[in-house]
Amino acid sequence: METKKQDDYSLTIPLLVNNGDVGTKVKEEKYTNNTTTGTASFISTCFNCLNGLSGVGILSVPYALASGGWLSLLLLPLIAISTFYTGLLIQKCMDSDPTITNYSELGGRAFGKTGKTLVSITMNIELYLVATGFLILEGDNLCNLFPDIDFDIYGVHIDPKSGFIVFVAIIILPTNWLNNMSVLSYISASGVAASVIILGSIFWGGAFDGIGFQEKGNLVKWNGIPSAISLYAFCYCAHPVFPTLYTSMKNQRQFSKVLFLCFAFCTATYSLMAVIGYLMFGSNVESEITLNLPTNNISSKVAIFTTLVTPIAKYALMVTPIVNTIEARFQSSHSKRIRSFIIRTLLMISTVVVALSLPFFGYLMALVGALLSATVSITIPCLCYLKISGIYRRIGVEMMIVVFVGLIGVVVAIVGTYVSILDIKRRLY
Repeated sequence: METKKQDDYSLTIPLLVNNGDVGTKVKEEKYTNNTTTGTASFISTCFNCLNGLSGVGILSVPYALASGGWLSLLLLPLIAISTFYTGLLIQKCMDSDPTITNYSELGGRAFGKTGKTLVSITMNIELYLVATGFLILEGDNLCNLFPDIDFDIYGVHIDPKSGFIVFVAIIILPTNWLNNMSVLSYISASGVAASVIILGSIFWGGAFDGIGFQEKGNLVKWNGIPSAISLYAFCYCAHPVFPTLYTSMKNQRQFSKVLFLCFAFCTATYSLMAVIGYLMFGSNVESEITLNLPTNNISSKVAIFTTLVTPIAKYALMVTPIVNTIEARFQSSHSKRIRSFIIRTLLMISTVVVALSLPFFGYLMALVGALLSATVSITIPCLCYLKISGIYRRIGVEMMIVVFVGLIGVVVAIVGTYVSILDIKRRLY
């Protein structure tokens, strides 16, 4: 019986040997008890995970492919495999210690209070900028769809893009007040469906509405490879949400299956969109492919209007970890519901201000993908797993794989961030 029990936990036992074998059974028992604390089903967790992974990234992958050329598409599955692997590392770390309930606690378990603080800051900045990117995306597409609309508030003229950003923020705000993961899964389902509809609509526009797939593109553009990698990394930046999804599940043993299904689905849709968009518009493709679409076609209108649904479906999911961090740090005499309401409202207002100040979607997402997504989704999980599991003490196949994947994140972060900052600087000045 003892041998069988150890085999059942063969994936997690290496994570429990920091202080010897003493207490292993206690941790296993805690894990067993923890697997039934959530309320979300397998299906609803899949929708929430897909909603975190899929979305606005699907609009920028044609631009990423155009930046790096056809050969850069080979880097997309490399990034997907790396981030899927680090997602499994996060699960293994949480299996080893059920007290880890969010992403920042993962850093705390590995590197103490300093690690928790640094991971929390990095994670929350990433999620914050992604949420900001949603508002920029909405403003761009609504401005493209209704270019002649002006906003005048009490005699003050507001340009169309800024006005649309504020308008969309007001629409998203009620969904931002939701904090139940099971309820959010219904909104997430609409976000997943939106990605499929966008892909189908754009393909229809190329095949049947006269746009065609005549562009040949470039085999490789070496100077654009860093931007391409950064944007590919941005497509898989949902790791800070994974602990929240994991703890919300009824059966947490199925989380690895959730990750596999979601990563496979998203990689397939990202690849298809990249190829279709690049064949349609070549090097002229915009950072959001919907901006290239002629607005007089039905398929184009379907794609653009559906694009507007995605940020509404994703915004609340992205900011929930930020809200949880703020609530844990700043307790007050008010009820938890009132405190959450105030924090979520102030977060929305602040992202609107940033979106109005830095309205460059493509460059912002490349910066987020390089500096933050690569760090949060690749490097940090590898470092935490190395420390928590203790495998850094002995050279082996697993340690070499984890170190290699972690180095991928470091290279993407350094090179991609440098290029992205130069691009933003050129755009501003």
